[in-house]
Amino acid sequence: RGFIKVDGPVRDEPLDISKISEDTQLTDVDKAINRWYRRELARNLGLKVADLNIGKGSGESLIMRAHRLVAQRDAKAALAAAEKEGRQIAEAEVLAVLRAWAFAKNPNRQNVLPDGSEWVWSDTLGLIRDRIGDIHVTAASKTYPEVATVMNRYLSDRLPSELRSFKWTSLNVNCNYAAKMHRDGNNFGPSFIKAFGEFTGGELNYWPEDDRKLDRLEDMKEKDKVQLDLSKGLAMFNGNSAHSVEDFEGERYSIVYFAVGCYDKAPEACKAECRDLGMNYPASDEDPRCLLRAPRGYKAGAAKRKGPEPVPACRFLPTSSLEKGGAKKTPAKRPAPAGGAASVAKRRAAGGA
Repeated sequence: RGFIKVDGPVRDEPLDISKISEDTQLTDVDKAINRWYRRELARNLGLKVADLNIGKGSGESLIMRAHRLVAQRDAKAALAAAEKEGRQIAEAEVLAVLRAWAFAKNPNRQNVLPDGSEWVWSDTLGLIRDRIGDIHVTAASKTYPEVATVMNRYLSDRLPSELRSFKWTSLNVNCNYAAKMHRDGNNFGPSFIKAFGEFTGGELNYWPEDDRKLDRLEDMKEKDKVQLDLSKGLAMFNGNSAHSVEDFEGERYSIVYFAVGCYDKAPEACKAECRDLGMNYPASDEDPRCLLRAPRGYKAGAAKRKGPEPVPACRFLPTSSLEKGGAKKTPAKRPAPAGGAASVAKRRAAGGA
């Protein structure tokens, strides 16, 4: 109303100070707004202001840090409740953690990007080999260990005795995108996948006999795929074979449990960290074909064999057969993390797991 006079430059919007490398770029107004915003953000999410301190170069914005702390808090509570009550981690508890988590924009998963997209909401927890060849446990896994642990417990709580030998080192955690047809680069052994949320569609399309001898993925035939409803159970599949996700509507998250091909080259300290997070780490002499057989290809007659098979090409475990009680109702949705998960919910997806 004319009572405030502004001297000097005016910003289009407040700065995210956690992303500024040089403090000399900040004005007194920037610092004052940031102090106020931190207090309000902490108050609204029930956090301590001191907990929002993050280092430069962490890859997280202030609001990402806040929402990930909430996810960590929810994961800790779920683990404690399951331990006290002697029950499984409930699907609703995993969904609550996923809804709270602030996903990063990931432009590096070029093989899964839906047409027209430059990035997807996707994070990796556990072991990874980066683009310069370094093998390490991701920073988010170390900063929010209970988030990874609650997801690992969800799977390990449900593995039947005949699948207890499943091994994994890493989790791909995805939000609200449908991956186009692709093959994973160099996974070791099979993967497990489960989808969470309130959505329709979003089935996993999988070509179990794809032996990678067809160079062009578009040459895969519709009649050769199997389609698995990941809202109703856990699917074990070979991620090195062709797969995609159907279009969907609603809020859809997925967790992929897999072992990286370089797992045996990881430092012993990294292997120990993965085990501490609840991963069933593979041994040096692990057999990658003990739970799923090798694909046979799609040449004439190659995929047809007579008689029962001791090891299948894929497996599907219905949720109803895996629950041992302690079910919890689906949690109410929280406001979406800014620049994060549910900002693209209830849209028509096109094109990962």
